Amino acid sequence: MPAVISILRGVNVGSHNRIKMDALRDVYQSLGLKDCQTFIQSGNVAFSSEETDLAKLRNRIEGAIEKKFGFRPDVILRTAKEMRSVVVGSPFTDRKNIDPSKLLVTFLAEKPDAKARREFMKIKSDSEEMYLNGRELYIYFAEGLARPKIAWMSVVKTLRTTGTGRNWNTVLKLLEMAVKLETSGQSLANGKTRLKH
Repeated sequence: MPAVISILRGVNVGSHNRIKMDALRDVYQSLGLKDCQTFIQSGNVAFSSEETDLAKLRNRIEGAIEKKFGFRPDVILRTAKEMRSVVVGSPFTDRKNIDPSKLLVTFLAEKPDAKARREFMKIKSDSEEMYLNGRELYIYFAEGLARPKIAWMSVVKTLRTTGTGRNWNTVLKLLEMAVKLETSGQSLANGKTRLKH
């Protein structure tokens, strides 16, 4: 069964939009999603689903969260295949001395159009390096994320789509979770096939 990664925007930040991860898993399971697993408290869920319409699935998840918790966070979905492309497509893959805790991937809800991409290329940054690749924005904060030089709201306004960021270590962990889900699903399916013979 295909694996999907769900990334929530703006949950458990300070005292706002609090969600316990076990309660979040329950919401996903109530939607018929399988093998639901969470990672850290920022709202990352890996699960298995046969649903191919991810826009429809995203709306279902957002609606269920709103019904349960009283607020509607943006939910970004990526398949295991797409998450693998995020890792392989990193412009920092061959760079030495990259601190993974300073590398942020922002997962965008929509792919910016050509005009937005042209405007993005005009944004000046000091110590940060930014690369836009499809629906992912890679940013390396050489001086750390605590005091970024870039005006983030100007980036959001330029790209004209919402998104949420995860550091590189989290991205790798989410991919690992998705791969394990798909691998275990394939092993189970193969086992059932052998039993039939």
